[in-house]
Amino acid sequence: MLRGMRRLLLLALLGLSLALAQKSGGGVGGRPYSPSPPPMSPGPAPVFPTPAPSYPSYPGPVVVYPGGGGGSLGILPVLVFLGLVLVTAYLVRGLRQAGSHGPYPDGPTASVARLRLALLHRPLVQRTLRRLAEEADTTSAKGLADLLDEAALLLLREEPAWRFGDYQVAAGSEEEVLARFDAWMLEERSKYQETFRHFEGEKQALADYQAQVEPGGRYLVVSLLLAERRTHTPRRPLTREGARAALLDAAGSSPFTLLAAYLSWTPEREGEALTEEELLRLYPELEKL
Repeated sequence: MLRGMRRLLLLALLGLSLALAQKSGGGVGGRPYSPSPPPMSPGPAPVFPTPAPSYPSYPGPVVVYPGGGGGSLGILPVLVFLGLVLVTAYLVRGLRQAGSHGPYPDGPTASVARLRLALLHRPLVQRTLRRLAEEADTTSAKGLADLLDEAALLLLREEPAWRFGDYQVAAGSEEEVLARFDAWMLEERSKYQETFRHFEGEKQALADYQAQVEPGGRYLVVSLLLAERRTHTPRRPLTREGARAALLDAAGSSPFTLLAAYLSWTPEREGEALTEEELLRLYPELEKL
């Protein structure tokens, strides 16, 4: 009986989430990255042949000691051998330390950041976002960096319309950061019915979608998601100054540091807007700016 009630509750929650995600939405981005090779384990220590002492056929230099007597110079090969042994031990120690700590011993090497802004709905912003998504080069790091620049510029110009925001940061290795990026991107896509998507060169559009215009709709949510080979600063609680700094930080990404980027927004179709109830239920993490 209890199991059946839990199943009904899960179905009800699923139905509610689907009902809340029926507004249109769009997204654009990609992951033009090459994973870093794993650190190489040090191989066996090189073995150098022991130089055999050779004695010239002609008389060698004679060392005269105060006490008298003399002999040939036979200590030089031994010194050379000891020097080679010390150099080899130093190199092996360095290789072992590099293998044990990895190529980045000073902490996380990458981070992923997600900025969400809920602003007052304007059809011009929807049209501009769609144009950026249509024209973006999503197959290169430079194209994605340019997309972030244009999106940040658009949102900075719309600052008077900001009402709510949320900023999250996670750090780790490149593999961990890209895994979190994929999870966050999937979460963003689950918030709406996808009517347009341009991802890594492939475009998809839902032509038969009917816009749902409601009297109480007044919000548009834009999300910027990026993973980079640099760290981002958490901003809690998020303020207008913090949101502005996060946008400028996103615009500061370069093709050399960018691992992945994604821009999404909902609603995507002109005329649609989120009500305040939809906004708070879909995005409970939002903070008032």
